[in-house]
Amino acid sequence: MVGGWQSIATELVETRYGALVGYATMLTGSLPDAEDAVHDALMSTFGKRRDLPNVAAAEGYVRRAIATKHVDGARRVVRERAAVRRIAAQPDEVVAGPEGVWADRSAVESALMLLSPKERACVVARHLNQLTTAETAAFLGIAEGSVKRYVYDGMHKMAQALAVEGDVDILEWTSVSPRKGGVS
Repeated sequence: MVGGWQSIATELVETRYGALVGYATMLTGSLPDAEDAVHDALMSTFGKRRDLPNVAAAEGYVRRAIATKHVDGARRVVRERAAVRRIAAQPDEVVAGPEGVWADRSAVESALMLLSPKERACVVARHLNQLTTAETAAFLGIAEGSVKRYVYDGMHKMAQALAVEGDVDILEWTSVSPRKGGVS
């Protein structure tokens, strides 16, 4: 019989895989990239012996690994682009990609893709995961003030992209749905 970390990993994949892929999709913007991110996070979580007492703790660890790998990957892409520009002396102009890619995404997903990786991670953690500012800060390993700034900037960018009128500042404190055990 499978025991310990193996049973926790098996139960996590069987019961929460869809939710993990959904979370990763909101960060990456594509299902294949999300599935890769979940796989990588599961491998890094369970590839080493970790003392994870239950599935909820394992899921939290995997979600943090997904967010961290996403932000690290975005940083790497930025550094690689800068190196290519330096070495090849290419101009700093952005080339428009295929328009069909944006047409297939929902308006919210498109607006999320306009955010920086940190803004996207904070907005998704605050509003999709329904974490408090303090929980988001702990989850992403950044200061609470940084979370507030990234959420504020991200929500304003999304409001502009979605043509939302009204007071967007209140969205920092608005949950998508009530949390178990109280208000966020």
